[in-house]
Amino acid sequence: MYDIRPVGYIVGLLTASLGVLMLLPMATDLVAGNDNWLVFLESAIVTVLVGGLIAVACLNGVTGGLSLQQSYMLTTGAWVVMPAFGALPFMLGAPGVGWVDGYFEAMSGMTTTGATVFVGLDAMPPGTLLWRSLLQWLGGLGIIIVALIFLPVMKVGGMQYFRSEGFDTLGKVLPRALDISKALVEVYLALTLAAAVIYAVLGMTVFDAVNHALTTIATGGFSTSDQSFAHFGAGPSYAAVVLMILSGLPFIRYVQLMNGSLRPLFADIQIRAFLRWIGYATGLVLAYRLATSDVGVELAVRESLFNVVTLFTGTGYSSADVASWGDFPVLVVVLAGFVGACTASTGCSIKVFRYLVLIEAIKEQIRQLRSPNRVGQIRLDGRPLGEDVISSVVVMFTLFIVTFGILAVLLSMTGLETRTAITSAWTSICNVGPAYGPEVGPTGAFDTFPDSAKMLMILGMVLGRLELLTVLVLFTRRFWQG
Repeated sequence: MYDIRPVGYIVGLLTASLGVLMLLPMATDLVAGNDNWLVFLESAIVTVLVGGLIAVACLNGVTGGLSLQQSYMLTTGAWVVMPAFGALPFMLGAPGVGWVDGYFEAMSGMTTTGATVFVGLDAMPPGTLLWRSLLQWLGGLGIIIVALIFLPVMKVGGMQYFRSEGFDTLGKVLPRALDISKALVEVYLALTLAAAVIYAVLGMTVFDAVNHALTTIATGGFSTSDQSFAHFGAGPSYAAVVLMILSGLPFIRYVQLMNGSLRPLFADIQIRAFLRWIGYATGLVLAYRLATSDVGVELAVRESLFNVVTLFTGTGYSSADVASWGDFPVLVVVLAGFVGACTASTGCSIKVFRYLVLIEAIKEQIRQLRSPNRVGQIRLDGRPLGEDVISSVVVMFTLFIVTFGILAVLLSMTGLETRTAITSAWTSICNVGPAYGPEVGPTGAFDTFPDSAKMLMILGMVLGRLELLTVLVLFTRRFWQG
């Protein structure tokens, strides 16, 4: 039996820290003269108290570093427990919001999915809006650290390749994981601050600028308005495109940039493919819209680019009703959501890196068919790929597709229309935010979904955010046997 006390200790500390953070939206409502500040005070007291007690109860089991099994338990446990406490302000403060809706909203925030059950955002207390944004910001920061420190060690879906890429390169300058984490936090803070300033300069209110900066850099997608970016002008939309792309790049490259190494950022094959694919998808959608509607060129360019980028990065903002453009644009953006952003970014889904590995593996297989006696080596950007990387990527693809299919079927069994069920499974497992279908509200909210469908989507969000295997391995006998 594995000792879970070290895991409980860290989860307890994280939970207590989450409670302390609730004081920020509390102060926001207090300054605004909104009585909702009492909700955050109550939630903060409960969260700090419970988290602190868990940490104290598990303190005597903390003897050193975490084992591999404990790392898995910590990664999944943190993403399951923290949203439960993050949901308290929603359940206590929003009328008609039960446990399922509150947990759905908090989980969507922490996993940076961006799907929401809330309508009437424009009239919500400012503290509630800020709390939603803070949950996404924390989730975005957390997944970067997990991706760079925990997942490579666990060998999840090809991440061991990125481990050598990131740690070997940084080893001479940042030899310890703690140093890497600190550097990532600095980059994350700098990008968030820059985003807030840019949005404010381009016409957003300070409150809107701060909230959208938090959710843009996290590629989360929560907005302060039901209209999302359609509520703002062209300037913020173009700025968001640039900021979402920056957030979809590997954050380890920014750390290298801070340490004076510019070449890795421009030489990264993953970054080049990511930008190239965004260009292809935007071009296809734009050409279709110009050919089938009388929309103006500038508006067509802006809306096509924005909505392709927001789904490629998994941010989930919207600036137009994509479903009204026709089936072809919807197909393109759905495929974009299945691709996702770069590895070790705040982005979501399968990730560009894994597609590049799969493409090279297919090419090598074709070469083997033409020349059976040929001894080949699969390479990516001139670098040989080990069998462990290739096999784990193939497993990841297979598991992702199977899980998506099962989730879509289960969602359809809750009574959702087929199109709604498929796109809801897609938005959950890919952590992208929107869905398309008759049950989805006019603002894109999931408030009318049955609780059973919401719980299935919550499961999909966790599985997708933590790369599937990280969660599913906990349910195997071999894991507990060591």
